[in-house]
Amino acid sequence: MPKMTVFAFSCHPDDIEFMMAGTLLLLREVGCDLHYMNLADGSCGSTTQDGRETARIRREEAMESARLLGAAFHPSLTRDIEVFYQDELIRRATAVVRDIAPDILLLQSPEDYMEDHMITARIGVTAAFCRGMPNYASIPARSPVLKDVVLYHAMPAGLVDGLRRPVQPDFYVDVESVIDRKEQMLACHRSQKRWLDESQGFDSYLQQMRDLSAGVGRMSARFRYAEGWRRHLHLGFSARETDPLKDLLSRFVAP
Repeated sequence: MPKMTVFAFSCHPDDIEFMMAGTLLLLREVGCDLHYMNLADGSCGSTTQDGRETARIRREEAMESARLLGAAFHPSLTRDIEVFYQDELIRRATAVVRDIAPDILLLQSPEDYMEDHMITARIGVTAAFCRGMPNYASIPARSPVLKDVVLYHAMPAGLVDGLRRPVQPDFYVDVESVIDRKEQMLACHRSQKRWLDESQGFDSYLQQMRDLSAGVGRMSARFRYAEGWRRHLHLGFSARETDPLKDLLSRFVAP
């Protein structure tokens, strides 16, 4: 299989680490080029600093995590709680997709507890859909990309939707071999740990990630730690149905 480009597109600094990083680490091991982006800047994640300083800190932490992953870092495009499904933001996201020209686009779940997460998933889907349209002008202007892309959605935080209904993945990726490195990536987000401890009563930020990964592992009935994925319909994104994520990580995948 030729070398593939993978774009992880999430909302806030640490979303990739919680729900996608294990899969990304395995994709790095099989030779993929990785790209890392948080659409929002994390500016609301503090009880002690203003938004500008918080965003600066969160960016540095995310860049540190991307370096550990071995991924190209792409800066955020908007502030927390200002993630709206609106024209300018979609055009700016489309420019990034055209620049990267991914073969695989990893997105958050379209069902989640937080609007920012769900709208980010929608924006990513639309940006990928528009990537090859010559008459759709991105901001800044980028040439259209006539190349197939396959979209996958990660599990939601909490593994349920906003009405507490369980979300079932199409398949599971065994991440036990990289769980410690996944934790190292998450540990870069020191300011987010403080924020969640203070605002949401987290007792252990890193343990929360392990618990989520273990929960997906139990759902698989096979793995100790896992990440779950659902594949987006191929229409508008590729000429035919393909499943490159499963193909690349076949020895780590069930069913």
